[in-house]
Amino acid sequence: MTRVALINPNWNFAGSIYFGCRSPHLPLELGISEHYLKAAGHNTLLLDAHMFDLSLTDIEAELRRFQPDLIVITTAPTYLFWRCAPPELRVPQELAMAVRDSAPILVAVGPHGSTTPRTALKKLGVDVVVMGECERSVVRLANGERDFPGLCLTNGPSLRVNGGPQAVEFKDQPALRWPAEMIRRHHHHHHRFDAEPKAPGAEVEASRGCPYSCTFCAKENFRNAYRKRPALIVLEEIDRLRDQGIEYLYFIDEIFLPNAELLAGMTTRDLKFGVQTRIDLWKPDMLALLGRAGCVSIEAGIESLTAEGRAALAKNCRMSTDQLADRLVEARRHVPFVQANLIEVPEDDDPVVQRWRRLMQDAGVWANDPVPLYPYPGSPDYRKLWGEPDDFAWERAHQHYLAIFDQFSDVQEDRPVPLSALELQVAS
Repeated sequence: MTRVALINPNWNFAGSIYFGCRSPHLPLELGISEHYLKAAGHNTLLLDAHMFDLSLTDIEAELRRFQPDLIVITTAPTYLFWRCAPPELRVPQELAMAVRDSAPILVAVGPHGSTTPRTALKKLGVDVVVMGECERSVVRLANGERDFPGLCLTNGPSLRVNGGPQAVEFKDQPALRWPAEMIRRHHHHHHRFDAEPKAPGAEVEASRGCPYSCTFCAKENFRNAYRKRPALIVLEEIDRLRDQGIEYLYFIDEIFLPNAELLAGMTTRDLKFGVQTRIDLWKPDMLALLGRAGCVSIEAGIESLTAEGRAALAKNCRMSTDQLADRLVEARRHVPFVQANLIEVPEDDDPVVQRWRRLMQDAGVWANDPVPLYPYPGSPDYRKLWGEPDDFAWERAHQHYLAIFDQFSDVQEDRPVPLSALELQVAS
């Protein structure tokens, strides 16, 4: 039996370009890993430093009591944000340094190691980096295995990369169970705007991956191929969360596709929920069912208002802009909050975009001011600019982004700063 500590850092996003939500969410990759570790007979400690606001000193004290053989650190705030993680590794670097002597083996999981494993291992000073979806690899590491695909690890004075990023079956993932105190502390309702929270929220994963290959989406090295869990298993997990007192949940699926069985099941649960999806995949009758099931928030990826812009982003969208607008308004008939996500692209004329935004807002649909595109390493956009990611990939993408944009996302309070100012510097 191996004693495994799974740690979600206490995230701090000062100076970051981070586009994701900054509130605590369930650390799904660690919760799933813990489930499989326990099933394999290992002893686990799940520390969510973000949810519980734990300092490095608090974490070290917990580890002294637990005496782990292996520590796992994630480099992104939950699976929900692996595709748009903070580019910098400052927070996990600080955590890795603090716990370096608390266990013989230190492991990092997350998008950084999945895309640039050698760089992540060097920057973090860990022993092993897991590439790709991590839950099964963490169990194999706890079992004492070291020579299997999907790892970057120290090999004496050098580094060794075994194969590439790995994916799991996912469709066989059973219903998860979260600690009651973690759920009680989950005050945030992700992307909910129709009402103030009165009870806890949670996140659930009904499907993983996406059948589309939009150029801006960094998913190819992790959470790529589309897979769906059986609706009955997802509903079982939701029932456990409901028994723990939640009133709202958010489906973290890269693309929440119409699922009549799951939505029919949700109609009897008396819960509210939010999704991210493509509005062109929803017909009016399914939008009506989505509303009856309890959906109160839709994030719909429109990205560009021109056919040329959507084609440049490889959206593979068969609807016109007018048809997309009609479908958004139809969705708003059934769901209290509908957002059309827009990206800043050369094909879109700003006055046209602003007029369209006002039209949508008059119809009750929120359309954001177009967000500058960040060429995440591992995305097709990065490859179009520079080829395959190398050891300087994150710095290159960051420098490019800061150089060409003078306005940033409205979630960024200050101008983002260079990676070199955000990360701890390590000897190459």
